[in-house]
Amino acid sequence: MLTIAFSTLRTRMVSFAGTFLALALGAALMAAMGQVLATTVGSPERGPQRYASAPVVVVPDDRLRVEGHLGETSAPLAEPRGLPASLAGRFPDAVADRVFAAQLAGGPAAVGRPWSASRTAPQRLVEGGAPAGPREIVVSGGARVGDLVRVVTAQGAKPYTVVGVTTAPGTVFFSDAEAARLSSRIDALALWLPPQEVRAAVGSTARVLTGQDRALLDPTRDSDEQARNNAGTIVGIAAGFAVFIAIFVVSSTFAFAVVQRRREFALLRTVGATAGQVRRMLYGEAGIVAVIAAATGAVIGPFLAGPILDWLVGLGMAPSWLVPSTDTWPSVVAFTTGVVVALSGVALAAGRAGRVRPAEAMREVAVEPRAMTWGRWVVGAAVVGTALVSMAVTAIGDPAGATNNKSFMPIVMLLVAGAGILAPALVRPVTRLLAAPMDHLRGAGGTLVPAAAVASARQTAAVAAPVLIAVGLAAALLGGAAMTDTAKAAAQAAPVRADYLVLPTGGAGLDRKLVERLRALPGVDVAVTAPTSLYTLEGDAVLIQRPAEAVDPARLPAVLDVALTAGSFADLDDDGIIVSETWQMRLGATAKVWRADGSKASLKVVGLLGADAPADSYITRAQARSAPTAAAYLKLRPGASPAAVRAALERAVSGHNARAVTKASWVAETRDRRGSASRLGLLVVLGIILAYAAIALVNTLLMAASGRKAERGTLRLLGATHDQVLRYAAGEALLVVAIGVVLAAGVAAVSLAGLWASLVQLAGPVSISLPWSSVAAVAGGCAFLGVLASIVPALRRPR
Repeated sequence: MLTIAFSTLRTRMVSFAGTFLALALGAALMAAMGQVLATTVGSPERGPQRYASAPVVVVPDDRLRVEGHLGETSAPLAEPRGLPASLAGRFPDAVADRVFAAQLAGGPAAVGRPWSASRTAPQRLVEGGAPAGPREIVVSGGARVGDLVRVVTAQGAKPYTVVGVTTAPGTVFFSDAEAARLSSRIDALALWLPPQEVRAAVGSTARVLTGQDRALLDPTRDSDEQARNNAGTIVGIAAGFAVFIAIFVVSSTFAFAVVQRRREFALLRTVGATAGQVRRMLYGEAGIVAVIAAATGAVIGPFLAGPILDWLVGLGMAPSWLVPSTDTWPSVVAFTTGVVVALSGVALAAGRAGRVRPAEAMREVAVEPRAMTWGRWVVGAAVVGTALVSMAVTAIGDPAGATNNKSFMPIVMLLVAGAGILAPALVRPVTRLLAAPMDHLRGAGGTLVPAAAVASARQTAAVAAPVLIAVGLAAALLGGAAMTDTAKAAAQAAPVRADYLVLPTGGAGLDRKLVERLRALPGVDVAVTAPTSLYTLEGDAVLIQRPAEAVDPARLPAVLDVALTAGSFADLDDDGIIVSETWQMRLGATAKVWRADGSKASLKVVGLLGADAPADSYITRAQARSAPTAAAYLKLRPGASPAAVRAALERAVSGHNARAVTKASWVAETRDRRGSASRLGLLVVLGIILAYAAIALVNTLLMAASGRKAERGTLRLLGATHDQVLRYAAGEALLVVAIGVVLAAGVAAVSLAGLWASLVQLAGPVSISLPWSSVAAVAGGCAFLGVLASIVPALRRPR
């Protein structure tokens, strides 16, 4: 049978070309994604940046350590403690570095540091000199020597004269005395001494970092790690979709081939071939194609890893300093997976081919005897039922879980797979629905096109499957992302009563002077929030970090609608706390907590938050230490003039690296920001899906066209012209694409309805929105490829 398999491959090159391309593309993508994943995981850490020239750096212990019932437990501190001045006195030649929020008004993001810290990294002055006076600075961009600029720090905005320009990125250098005035906390000591000597002098009061450990202090470390994790997540999801689509394409292609070759299989059975031999022939064909295609893809894949990684870096989804991996395991895994995918995809088709009876060689006709088998009904119903049950369980038990793509995407994939399995049963009713307008067309085309689709339901379903994948996944994933972003933005905005919000444009938060100016504005109630952290010892064993909001309790209720099940904000003072139900504490209880800088406190529970509260806990500003103010909420008082308030608000924020927005604008910005971030990852995944779908659609249509030569010849014998045959082929392709679009619409409708049932519990009624332009573009592309692949074989005039 292997010899016969080789022979059939030679005579059916067109039929297997699409399968070869799909498997080769799948293996190449898996190898490339594996190479990118190996790069993100195995790439060496980025070298030290901020302290690259300082061989030894002393920093405070950045972890909170507490003795629990099971021994010591620890957690990272949200705010640095700072080094004691006595420790700095032991090293008179050390550079006492202070890192604090400082940014030129309207300039790029930056931090402030003392000028002596400029020697801790290989950076140089390109113009001017060092700052000497209290009102002199050196900048890395945004101004020139001699300019008088305003610098915004946590204390406020003050004028400074630029006396130098340096190559140090994102830094404003002050004189050492001015830096000490702006920030009394010593964040690090940079030394040029033997590490052993420093460790002996420091003891256990601080940490001594050398070598690669100095990179722990770099400002880009968290963003780099986040980008590295994002890249790993994206390539993992893309590889998973590549495997899913490859199995779908291969199984659909071979299922289509079995329908076309029933007479061939019956003839083999007639001359003595057993059912097992027929199955082995199909496995042999799949194996030969898979080995060659997977090997090709495994070789090509590593060359694609570089462009994919550069693309992710350009999108901001991977750090630029990653070192490309040279591992070979991604190619080995891609080759093995490609072969396994091909053999798995052909399993059902081989089983059906083995059940063809010898008598069918004599009585097989173009009309299929039965579109669906009982086994296909059971499998399709089970897949769709699993998706529906999963949606119901999520909507009832964990509505918030529906907003996670890791939960939503598998449900969409199950619905697509289920619709593909049940498609032959849906072809006839959908075709009749779509063919109703064609009854009024002149000629026989309006009758022949739908009749052919109904007569070959399995073939029609197989050709429509790629359209179902492309349009269905595009509509469901993009629509689901838009709905989720809208729901999250609505849930975030629901408790806000304020008419205006003042938000920082840099990383320094709102400075104290600006907050004072906002509170002095006439006609408005103003409340500010400062996000911080608290730590609790759960079960007297595990230290956990909890988010908290530091607020002014007397002003907050006017601008935020925070529902309490017990207690009141009026009772919140410097010794109190309002907690959510996750704290599992009763009103009046004492909460033993550690603040963001590690200091311990005992706070009385004076309020309990509802289930949909916008924060986990509320404390006063006295407990927040150095946490920056993240936002200011302004509510117009009765009788206040909106125009006058807006004008005064614009004057107040001018020069303070802050902006004032209306609530409606803030909600729209939040939604758009979420949408742009989520769409980037989806576009990567959808790009892979569309590539597969295009290959599968063209392949199945070419296979169908190769088996329709006799049919087209019959049409010509009956009097059809060449143009009429071309129109018939194009009309048939458009009908099949339309069937796929209808099935995709059903999948998208069910998946988005299930998502809506979950989101409505989180944010109230959410509009079901679809990116119509993107979905229409995908559907139009499928129609173009379908017509093209159908009419090209029919262009050849018969002799």
